[in-house]
Amino acid sequence: MQNWVEKQALIAPDHLAVTDGSQRLTFSQLLTDTQQINGQLTQAGFAPQKAVALLANNSFEAYRIAMALLASGRPIVWLNKRLQSTELLRQIQNSQSGGVIVEDALWRDDLANQAVSFSDLLNLPAQSLALQSEFDPNGTASIMFTSGTTGRPKGVVQTFNNHFSSAVSSMLNLGMTPTDEWLCAVPIFHISGFSILMRGLIYGMTVRLVPRFEAKMVHTILVNEPITTLSVVPFMLKKLLAQQVTTGEPYNSKFRVMLLGGGPIDLATLNQSQKAGIAVVQSYGMTETASQVVALSNQDAPAHIGSVGKPLFLTQIRLTDDQGEILLKTPALSPATIGQRTTTTARVMTPDGWYQTGDIGHFDAAGFLYVDGRVDDMIISGGENIFPDEVEAAYQAFAGLQEISVVGEKSPDWGMVPVAFIVADSSVTAEALTMYGRRKLAHYKVPKRFIKVTELPKNASGKVQRAKLRAQLAINP
Repeated sequence: MQNWVEKQALIAPDHLAVTDGSQRLTFSQLLTDTQQINGQLTQAGFAPQKAVALLANNSFEAYRIAMALLASGRPIVWLNKRLQSTELLRQIQNSQSGGVIVEDALWRDDLANQAVSFSDLLNLPAQSLALQSEFDPNGTASIMFTSGTTGRPKGVVQTFNNHFSSAVSSMLNLGMTPTDEWLCAVPIFHISGFSILMRGLIYGMTVRLVPRFEAKMVHTILVNEPITTLSVVPFMLKKLLAQQVTTGEPYNSKFRVMLLGGGPIDLATLNQSQKAGIAVVQSYGMTETASQVVALSNQDAPAHIGSVGKPLFLTQIRLTDDQGEILLKTPALSPATIGQRTTTTARVMTPDGWYQTGDIGHFDAAGFLYVDGRVDDMIISGGENIFPDEVEAAYQAFAGLQEISVVGEKSPDWGMVPVAFIVADSSVTAEALTMYGRRKLAHYKVPKRFIKVTELPKNASGKVQRAKLRAQLAINP
């Protein structure tokens, strides 16, 4: 396939490719810019076809460098800025990166031997160089390390065809066109953010960057700029709904949809969204599939609360007979993890070629998929299976409870029992939570303890890291 930057510069040269509110590039300007940065990358010693690690914020310069790496045939190894340098160095080594480019604000001396800063790179005197004319559909576009909610992250290889297939499925589901403008308030080093950048190239639409999610700032942009689409997780959605209640300001007339990942929303939040005129498309996906593969439309949501929807056009889903593990097939599926660059990891594939997600789920009578939880999060108490997601969802409407995460704790009587970590108002008591849970859940699913914390540990995508909560229980039983 033709280089996506060159293609968009050919068919829509004057269309806005990216803006951060003060700086902007059309697709024609983006082409010129990537050619210039390609020359600077070569001058700095970054070899063609060699992967380059990128440690970046959601900045305009990060977008420019990422596009130049992609368009010049250098796979991007996305680094999570929240990780310690020892972890980053391991990922750099495992991915066989040819060097590291670090945003000035994120500079670390312990990476200096392998790294060049954004400013040093972009200030290098160099001649523009032609880009790679074609993308190999099976060639590596990016390497992204999973969030590591349960252990050491693994590097997921994502091909151009993976990203293209994901983008096409999302386009068919959401009805995206070049006239859309997608606000990127999620980290670009995570698939939820990077997929927006890739879709900008594939759809020929505008990407609007913000440095981070701040509810007031994002709300102001949604009110005053022609944003049509925004990716959120439940926490972000609730903050934006609260902001809209506070201001009473409707979003701009072109705004169409919020794409929700990271878990389904409760009925109260859905009703509040619909009352505010905000369409929410809930979704299910992962780094290994280059973003969502299942989605629930705003129209179907009221009748299927808790569901993530139905498979997108290029995705097939089935469940295992024994425990209901979700299996899938899709051209968006990564072909490999780090250390296995030509075949998918054997342990997560069935003999007949289905990817084992590690998630447990079920279908309702209408074929809508519900994700019950992770295989490794499931709590077996007295022979009964308890899924933390179900317990957490039951408490979403409890007044004064901001966040809840449930994990298993060893019990001499039952093997395991559920325990909840909560972020809540001072007025919320364990007794009230227990009584509420008994009205909503089977008695064995009600947490045996409620532990108040100031915040829940989360990864860069906003997902709670249950492994850290389990570790906390082990230290302070």
